[in-house]
Amino acid sequence: MKHNVSAELFRIDCGDIYLQEFSIEDADKIYIISNQPEISNFLPDWKSTRDQRVDWVTNYEMPANKAFLEAAKENNIDNHFLKLGVFISATDEFIGWCCTGIKEEIPAPNREIMYAISADHQGNGYATKASLGLINYLFSNTNIEILNAVALINNLSSNKVIEKCGFTLQGKHKIGDELYNNYVLRKSEWRS
Repeated sequence: MKHNVSAELFRIDCGDIYLQEFSIEDADKIYIISNQPEISNFLPDWKSTRDQRVDWVTNYEMPANKAFLEAAKENNIDNHFLKLGVFISATDEFIGWCCTGIKEEIPAPNREIMYAISADHQGNGYATKASLGLINYLFSNTNIEILNAVALINNLSSNKVIEKCGFTLQGKHKIGDELYNNYVLRKSEWRS
């Protein structure tokens, strides 16, 4: 289904995909993708009912995105979160998300990036392209100096994406009952 593109929404062009701030019409696709076993096994906090997802997008994620983008105008995003949909440029199809926010479970500075791509579109390099687009935006347009990424040790695909983006493994970190690889990328090491 073709997505209704709005000129009013923040967007990052990544070539054959683009990132765009969540809109209410994205809630259904987020719900469907977040409940795919390939996603919910690694991101159980994203699993929801349809009504929960509509509520979260409408009352939390969209306002949080606006707050982030306002703060970014001042080049200081503090503890704000940004959640962007991943879309195929040729069709405007919503295929996942790429986000940044504070990961309280890891030591400061603890701003992370994270992503998920629909099972139907995995293996095409979209997670890497989306992550690189968000990283470049953050290092070029905000006061961020260090980014983190975490991935479950058994999530080989996610670990591979993080490494392709230039992150350096710092070690393992336990979050809840699970062991994660913890990666860091410094602005001083970034190549856009």
